[in-house]
Amino acid sequence: MQLSVIIVNYNVKYFLEHCLLSVTRACANIAAEIWVVDNLSTDGSVDLVTEKFPGVNLIANTENVGFARANNQAVAKAQGKYILYLNPDTIVPEDAFEKCLAYMDAHPEAGALGCRLVDGKGIFLPESKRGFPSAEVAFYRISGLSTLFKKSKRFNRYHLGHLPEHETHEVDVLVGCFMFCRKSVIDQVGSFDETYFMYGEDIDLSYKIIQAGFKNVYFPETTVIHYKGESTKKGSLNYVKMFYQAMIIFARKHFQSSQKSAFVMLIQMAIYLRAFLAFLANVFSKIKLPLIDAAILLSALLGMHHLWVSQVKTGIEYPTSLLAAFFSSYILIWILSVFFSGGYDTPYKPARVLRGMLIGGILSVAIYGLLPETLRFSRGITVLGALSGTLLMLAIRKWMQWMNIQTVEAEDAAQQEVMIVGSVSEEQEIRHLLDQAFIQKNIIGSISPHKECDAKQLGIFDDIKPLSQIYQVTEIIFAQQQLSFAQIISAIQLCGPELDYKIHSMGTDSIIGSNSKHTAGDLYTTEVLYQITTPASRRNKRVVDVLFSIGLILLSPVLIWFVKHQRTWLLHCFLVLEGDKTFVGYIDQQFPKIKPRLLDVYPVITDYAIPAINREHLDWLYAKNYNAWDDVRVIWNKWREI
Repeated sequence: MQLSVIIVNYNVKYFLEHCLLSVTRACANIAAEIWVVDNLSTDGSVDLVTEKFPGVNLIANTENVGFARANNQAVAKAQGKYILYLNPDTIVPEDAFEKCLAYMDAHPEAGALGCRLVDGKGIFLPESKRGFPSAEVAFYRISGLSTLFKKSKRFNRYHLGHLPEHETHEVDVLVGCFMFCRKSVIDQVGSFDETYFMYGEDIDLSYKIIQAGFKNVYFPETTVIHYKGESTKKGSLNYVKMFYQAMIIFARKHFQSSQKSAFVMLIQMAIYLRAFLAFLANVFSKIKLPLIDAAILLSALLGMHHLWVSQVKTGIEYPTSLLAAFFSSYILIWILSVFFSGGYDTPYKPARVLRGMLIGGILSVAIYGLLPETLRFSRGITVLGALSGTLLMLAIRKWMQWMNIQTVEAEDAAQQEVMIVGSVSEEQEIRHLLDQAFIQKNIIGSISPHKECDAKQLGIFDDIKPLSQIYQVTEIIFAQQQLSFAQIISAIQLCGPELDYKIHSMGTDSIIGSNSKHTAGDLYTTEVLYQITTPASRRNKRVVDVLFSIGLILLSPVLIWFVKHQRTWLLHCFLVLEGDKTFVGYIDQQFPKIKPRLLDVYPVITDYAIPAINREHLDWLYAKNYNAWDDVRVIWNKWREI
């Protein structure tokens, strides 16, 4: 046995499927075994491996034991001369393993090897080669100097920015998503340290390999796609905390006492700094468009006020305090109306903004009518300000789209020009899959994977770059059957990161890809689409929770005389308000995850218990066809009983 490929999986079913297809092809000409260790996935990953890949050795854990321990479970049973630790969100070319084996066999001093990694748009991932962390390296990274001086040997030691990406080098650290190790070396130094739950294990293992007298080699003769963001969400605060905690474990384990204290202090500073920056970035990402709209609406109101008092009602002057009160109130009403109408949801649709401003305008005029005559403000300024503000909001959003500013994404996917790489029959299969998944794409046609093309096709694979430019496509979907994974990876890098890329392996029910290393991968699948996962549903569900929790808290002095377990219910209301719980929901993990619920979605029937199969079906209906009024109905019925 030459090679044992070990893949640890957690809830990335479709990416795992494509990974296994590529690995199976890469193992075709060598004696190899494939191990998948599943850490209690709830997305059907285990069934996928069992049904579609019967030749794969599967370890299905009954708990999430972490990345290191899961890998070690397979290492204990592996028979290969070499071990490859591989992430499930990767795509390997057909000749990858043969090239790695040839290099390792020819260089016995090499204990482990890592390849050149690119993301889903073909952009090189600098973590393909890294230096060991130290207090100095940590400082340069935390301070941002490593980002400013990417090619500096001193300032960017962490990513070894001075080493060319297309040359083979001896390096300090290899990344755990593709780590090709000599089994005899692993037996000597030990596999991943299980002290690390996730992150840091690869740094620790790389360090142990060098301490044992072997080399870690960066080997760019083969390129692998790593859909960063799928197996782990790199931008999350939890990732920041876990990653830097792993660095602390590494320092305490391997550094001398003088280095250890400085490094740990810097890392702890980094945790708080990154947490604070992540919080600010998260808040700003949510409020920046409403802030822009508020500025637009304020400008429109001020402009209409100036026009009104100078051209229409020349003898009237409004107190500054009155203007401030009315303008701020109107802007708040209009922004909230746009928000609840989905004007800030993605993808952006002008109709939502128009609907929100219309509702907000009606509300502001209605409130105006309820005010006493002495407090009334000019209705003309209000109406004209709302109209001009709406037009300005729509115009600026259009400009933001034109400038490709991600805050305002395209109105719908149909605006994208998509080209398929595959035969006519493969094109039809992809079109059918997209239709089944209710995904609209403006598919302009397909290009043949061969030297000749059908009369209905746009051209051949060899001309993929000029064809993508001629037809101004924004996305390419590769049909992976007659094309090799190596050809697809090469084409992605040839066409460049300006385009989006997807891969469909024929016979599967999914199309995968990733347009950024910082976000989760993209997935088109024919699986059931749950309404509860949409931005509008999540927002509306949260609104119901907030309104009812506030209402019940305010009414608690009265309700305390009627409700049993008053303190418990009051505590639950505060937990709902904080976002830790939701009023209505389910616990079935096969459906989209929601917060722990206080009330079940099905009605309470006192005469008999609802069978489990009916409970599951009612939960499914709730998730699939979610409507905020469902929550209102359940909560109302519960309080009527009380």
